[in-house]
Amino acid sequence: MTGVELRQLRYFVAVAEELNFGRAAERLLIAGPSLSQQIKALERDFGVRLFDRDRRSVSLTPAGAALLPHTRALLERADDLQRRAGRLSGSEPVRLGYVNWLPPDLTARTAAVAQLHIDAWIAPSHTQAARVAGGGLDLAVCWVRTEDLERSGLHARLIGADRLYAVATGDDTSDVPARDTVVLLDDDTTSWSSWNVYGELLAQDTGARAVRISDGGITGPAFFDHVRRSDRPVVNSPKGQATPLPHDLVRRPVVAPEIYWTWSLVWREGEDRPAVLAVIDALCTGVGDLGIHAPDAWLPEGDPHRSR
Repeated sequence: MTGVELRQLRYFVAVAEELNFGRAAERLLIAGPSLSQQIKALERDFGVRLFDRDRRSVSLTPAGAALLPHTRALLERADDLQRRAGRLSGSEPVRLGYVNWLPPDLTARTAAVAQLHIDAWIAPSHTQAARVAGGGLDLAVCWVRTEDLERSGLHARLIGADRLYAVATGDDTSDVPARDTVVLLDDDTTSWSSWNVYGELLAQDTGARAVRISDGGITGPAFFDHVRRSDRPVVNSPKGQATPLPHDLVRRPVVAPEIYWTWSLVWREGEDRPAVLAVIDALCTGVGDLGIHAPDAWLPEGDPHRSR
């Protein structure tokens, strides 16, 4: 095996987590063809195929699934080595994790105040919050509830918000009342714990119909297939907000109420390092209301930003 680069391993992890080359390329800020070439090069160096892919889907091969946890562990060790070197040099970076969204001006906001390291391991909200609580990250952008913060010893400030919409068949793009939508809940609670909690509260508060699935169809081609089979518009998750829709589906605004998903920047209680506090202020100062306190806006019970 020739020299495998850490960069290629990070690419492997990103594609494995997204199971979509386009989304992984956007997350990594590289061109799609370049990402595909790097994965092929890694497969040649490893001597195994990591992914099965066709026009509609991407999935891990048995070899890819077996190598993924070892790759993550290696990257964690590499990041730990970088942190130790940073402490020795007096320039330890601030480590930031996220789920699928970051402020578009993140670099511009933080460049002058700290050396910011964006963690390569993209994980669900509850996992990223736990990593902050355990010291694996300094900060994370994720969805949390007040009880999560209290249980894990974390603080949170609002950093962003998505107004969620529904996806439907046909050509009707008019507003749809929340009570006339479907929200999908996935049996894979490891990946979709936060979304399931959100969806259950949405159904409880608005009358939306909760439908349980077990095929990972909260996002991607499987989600669009669920929409095609549904007799109601289906609420799109935050992870699917920026995904282009197939030509046979349309986007419909959800009203009565307008439903919002908040993104919090979380950090540990007692945090006193100037660089971390400076990043918090740089990212959260001036964020504003983002529409979440409008008269017809809805946030779930327990959202730390629900009250003014």
